[in-house]
Parts: sequence; structure tokens; C-alpha cells
Amino acid sequence: MRARRRRDTGSDYLSDALALLSGWTRDGDRLRRDLACDDSQHAALTERIKVAADTLHIRPTIRRINGHTQICLGSQDGATITDGEVTLAARIEDFYRTVVERP
Repeated sequence: MRARRRRDTGSDYLSDALALLSGWTRDGDRLRRDLACDDSQHAALTERIKVAADTLHIRPTIRRINGHTQICLGSQDGATITDGEVTLAARIEDFYRTVVERP
């Protein structure tokens, strides 16, 4: 039995993935997300992101701005967004839900 051939719908995997990652925006060749969290949540989130980013060999930019944590994924040399960066964005969403969840 042969697999059914998928029709080209004109969208790429990045657009499909970003549609599933609410809150993430594409800023040129970078992904960006602003998350509302306090200082202790920022510290906990940053630690989780660093561990996952090291595993994926990705260098995110993480900044604290006006009570928000801003995360940028993607290289600054104009390279395209990789599937590793999309994977990290999805993991960051999970980390964020875990960190800000209140008992």
C-alpha cells in the first residue's frame, strides 16, 4: 500500500508550526515572544530555557523588559529559522505554563 501524496497547499512547516504556537511572532528571521512574569518566575523560566537551549545548541536572547520576559530565537546573521528553534519555542511554552501555574 502506498502512502497518499500530500498536496502542496502553499504553506511551509514553519507557518504551520507558528500557527500552533500562539503568542510567537516572526520578526524577520527571528521568532519573538513576550511573556508576563515576575522576577522569580523569570529566573525559573530562564534556567529551564538555558538547559533546553544548550541541548539543542541554540543561543536564545532573553531580556527582562518592564515586567515582561522577552525571548528571541534565531541567528542575528540573517540565517533562516530552524526546526530546532521552533522546537525550543514549543518547549518554552511548556516551561512558561509550568512556571506561572498557581496551585
